[in-house]
Amino acid sequence: MSVDASSLSTDPTADGAPVAPQVAPAAGGALADPAVRARHARRITGALFVSQSLGTAGSIAAATVAAIVGAELSGRDSLAGLPAAVVQIGVAVGAYFWSRRSDRMGRRGALVAALLTGTVGATISLVGVASGNFPLVLVALFITGSGNSAVQLGRFVAAEVNPRARRARALSSVVFGGTIGSVVGPALVGPTGRLVAGWGWNEIAGPYLATGLGYLLTAVLLLVALRPEPRLIGDAIAMDEGTSVRKERGRSLRELLADAAVRTAVTSVVLAHMVMVGLMQMTSLHMHQHAHSLVNISFVFSGHTLGMYAFSTVSGWMTDRWGRRRVLAIGAVILVASCLLAPLSPNLLPVAFALFLLGLGWNFCYVAGSALLTDVLTPAEKGRMQGFNDLLVGGAAASATILGGLLMAKAGYLAMGLAGAAVAAPLLFIVTRLPHPTGATLD
Repeated sequence: MSVDASSLSTDPTADGAPVAPQVAPAAGGALADPAVRARHARRITGALFVSQSLGTAGSIAAATVAAIVGAELSGRDSLAGLPAAVVQIGVAVGAYFWSRRSDRMGRRGALVAALLTGTVGATISLVGVASGNFPLVLVALFITGSGNSAVQLGRFVAAEVNPRARRARALSSVVFGGTIGSVVGPALVGPTGRLVAGWGWNEIAGPYLATGLGYLLTAVLLLVALRPEPRLIGDAIAMDEGTSVRKERGRSLRELLADAAVRTAVTSVVLAHMVMVGLMQMTSLHMHQHAHSLVNISFVFSGHTLGMYAFSTVSGWMTDRWGRRRVLAIGAVILVASCLLAPLSPNLLPVAFALFLLGLGWNFCYVAGSALLTDVLTPAEKGRMQGFNDLLVGGAAASATILGGLLMAKAGYLAMGLAGAAVAAPLLFIVTRLPHPTGATLD
């Protein structure tokens, strides 16, 4: 098929600025062939899988000790959630900024720039923790969030380069890459801690070395592998599927949020992430208070992140076969159960099982919600709305860690679990209120 060059003549950003002129010829040439697109999509999705593994390993290594860093460097347990909160704010701002920039720079350029920025932040974090300079650490962690945002935005790139019928599976295969990171990340805490301790530094600075290296390697990979520009493939797919690549800017944020499917997708991902991050971050402090070693804490985090990522191919298959709505509902039920189970015992295995379920419930909501959001957006709306979605995700997670630290200090871990269940339970009502869609995959 051919693509009308006039339909691709403007950039679908808020100001309607012109797109680079190579978009129309590229989309109308080789990328008009579905077989060629499929070949590129497999390679790009594979690269994003590896990038998810590398980036997640670095992010989780630092997250494992975040609450301990906050408590030790500030001298207050009530501020234990502050480092993670600052990272989440950085993720939120970075996701929105780099997603919007991707409409001009391309997906490849924006993700690489975000990862390099995160590498700089992780390096400064390493120095700040080693020197005990808490304000410097907080500034650096905000910058580090940029790298994490790029890792998360990769799922939307995988969804963009694949047709609707395979979209959730492609997206989930990228998320599945976090399985490797879920095992490697916590496992790096001990060795990197011993390494920097040998330099005379605080051992909790070590994981930030892993974070910086993970982001740097991911940036190099995506610089090489994201070719051709993923957005061009997405535009060609949209034309085949009857979604116009419009001259106009697409719907405004207000109009998008008036769409019930958009609201359901965003709310599901935001609330699930809020619950997961809030309880996860305070679990390390909870275990630390019960005299668990860093090895035990790392074991629990490995189980948690295994739940987050290892079953992504299953959740992606279920989402494509059973529909977005059903998988979102299953995820909500699992989240509530995990929050109620977590405070029942401070022993290693019960906590590890509850945190595994917490990760699994998050995965179902994250994969199905992200697929639903991609389904209902036109190419002109993706950069704007997907960035805004992750801005809300990061903001909600930051709020969860700050409030979680205060709640943990005042009322303890039991209150954290009950609060998480109270936030997750309304997801069931929200999902059931979603109107029946025209596309069977959304039902």
